[in-house]
Amino acid sequence: MAGFRIERVNKELQREISRLLEFSVKDENAKRAVITGVDCAKDLKSAKIYFTTISQEDRRSVSESLKKVRTFLRSSLAQSLRIRTVPELRFIYDTSGEYGRSIDRLLDMVVTHDEDSDYVEGDDGERE
Repeated sequence: MAGFRIERVNKELQREISRLLEFSVKDENAKRAVITGVDCAKDLKSAKIYFTTISQEDRRSVSESLKKVRTFLRSSLAQSLRIRTVPELRFIYDTSGEYGRSIDRLLDMVVTHDEDSDYVEGDDGERE
């Protein structure tokens, strides 16, 4: 039961933080963050906010800007959400997109290598 509640809180935090970044935050660097996920602790004391950026060059400046606006975000969340305590926000750059692209490149190399290699299959399906 607690897992379902935490997932609901995670989704709501993600939705609200994205909305606040888009409409309430004045820092243009922070507005370039794309919130990809939230992982809130079971006791709601802390939350990891995963973000990414469109361009790799913006990564450091967006990260610094998010650190500067996190107290504003937390106080705004306290006003808009109906939970007893608003967790401490910690922003973490999400590398899952980069990891997925590297796996795709590796798979493409394997497929290309298999298409380039000529082999003949015998009756039993083994390579000769």
